[in-house]
Amino acid sequence: ELKWAGERDADDYRKKMAQERRESLAFRNAEGKRIRELEGQLKSYAQQEEHESNELKWAGERDADDYRKKMAQERRESLAFRNAEGKRIRELEGQLKSYAQQEEHESNELKWAGE
Repeated sequence: ELKWAGERDADDYRKKMAQERRESLAFRNAEGKRIRELEGQLKSYAQQEEHESNELKWAGERDADDYRKKMAQERRESLAFRNAEGKRIRELEGQLKSYAQQEEHESNELKWAGE
């Protein structure tokens, strides 16, 4: 009977150990699943952050391109205005010079006619 009791104790111990292994495996599986889910959430968050960062970067680049285009257009308009203004001033100076020459010519004619 002691032998049977020892065998029962050994069987009970083996069953207990098998149960503990099953529980340990179940715990490790659950823990592994929880960790994988957490890693998936972190990866998803990181991808979302990277996407938002890229969107901001692209928006900034578009704004910079728009600004450069605007500045180039303003330079072209300024140059066109300065060219037109320069032409207008040269024409006015030409008219004034012509008027002065005409006045001098008439003055000289009156001077010569009076002599």
